[in-house]
Amino acid sequence: MNEYDSNRIIQSVKKIGFKKTNDQKNADCYILNTCHIRDKAKEKVYHEIGRVKKIYKNKDKPIFIVAGCVAQAENQEMLKREPYIDLIVGPQSYHKINDSIQKINKEKKIEETEFDVESKFRFFDNIENKSNKISAFLTIQEGCDKFCNFCVVPFTRGPEYSRPFDAILNEAESLIKSGVKEIILLGQNVNAYSYKTELKEYRISNILNELQKYSELRRIRYTTSHPKDMTDDLIDCYKTNKKLMPFVHLPIQSGSNKILKAMNRKHTVEEYINVYEKLKKINKDIEFSSDFIISYPGETQKDYEETLNLIKKISFINSYSFIFSPRPGTKAANLEMINEEISKERLKEIQKYLFDHQRKKNQSFEGKTIDVLIENKINGQKNLFGRNKYMSSVIVNADEKNLGKLVSVKIERSNQNSLFGSINSKSVRAA
Repeated sequence: MNEYDSNRIIQSVKKIGFKKTNDQKNADCYILNTCHIRDKAKEKVYHEIGRVKKIYKNKDKPIFIVAGCVAQAENQEMLKREPYIDLIVGPQSYHKINDSIQKINKEKKIEETEFDVESKFRFFDNIENKSNKISAFLTIQEGCDKFCNFCVVPFTRGPEYSRPFDAILNEAESLIKSGVKEIILLGQNVNAYSYKTELKEYRISNILNELQKYSELRRIRYTTSHPKDMTDDLIDCYKTNKKLMPFVHLPIQSGSNKILKAMNRKHTVEEYINVYEKLKKINKDIEFSSDFIISYPGETQKDYEETLNLIKKISFINSYSFIFSPRPGTKAANLEMINEEISKERLKEIQKYLFDHQRKKNQSFEGKTIDVLIENKINGQKNLFGRNKYMSSVIVNADEKNLGKLVSVKIERSNQNSLFGSINSKSVRAA
């Protein structure tokens, strides 16, 4: 979502004469768009400010803006700690960034951190979203009403908000016209999308089914979903929607019901497995990835082993796992942490199984021919980069004329993170 937001900010500031530059030594304005999901992100902001200070030590200082969730969460503290910052702008105030930049002077610092998501999207609905990428993000929902005890999102992104159905389709059409072949729908709880009119409630299933009608669009994905919102109408899309990729990122966080309750996750392990089994029954080729928080406060060895057993039961092909990181302002922030060495050992073992599943899945493609959507040329190489239906990275030995095309690739080898293969020129299909 930060990548999507950054692109929209760039499109916004063009209206006041700015354009994106790769010349870091001669910029008039620096914008850091930040994430607050883990503690290291905040310190990275100050490290980056120090780096920029060195670059401009003997030059005029650029306008320096901190945007995103760190800006929302830390706002006044950041302005007090680092005078180099000119503007703090939270993720629901991006529509104010143009006016704020024009108001900046050496004496006045500006903070824009109100939750005004409706005005933000109305503003950006009037700025056409064009992309120079083959695969593009499209935000349909923001915010969260779940209030998991470990999560800062409700405090940085605000309550759940679903964009108007027609506005989403208009933006999708703009992306498709600019050459996008794959759209990834975004939301903090993307499958909680619910937009109501007097006549109808639109769900994410309606968006998915409408998007598949565009002939130029080859693939559709969405992220990140919540187990509680995996409704039957969404599950049925995996049976009827031919462009929806058979890959589900569905965070569970823990395999222990006791810990899930302590996290306030609002679902059980059994309910999660029920969703998994429903999807597998519809299409046995569907694969899952997930998120895991290791050593959440109160996690016993038994709780940890229940998570390990879940990972053994469901062979997640690509997952994220971290040791619990307390976020300021959340209910879990002041709970007693589990011993660091125990936490590291648990994470190491969990990741061994997760990475083994990932490697085995990639190895299963060796010697086979699979569909790959070619996205871009790899910098400094002759190879092209694409993804298979499971979001796996595929490095392809092929000519640049295949950019943007859905091609058949013979997989020759693999490692944990990528597949490597060559294209069969007779199998190229226009995308």
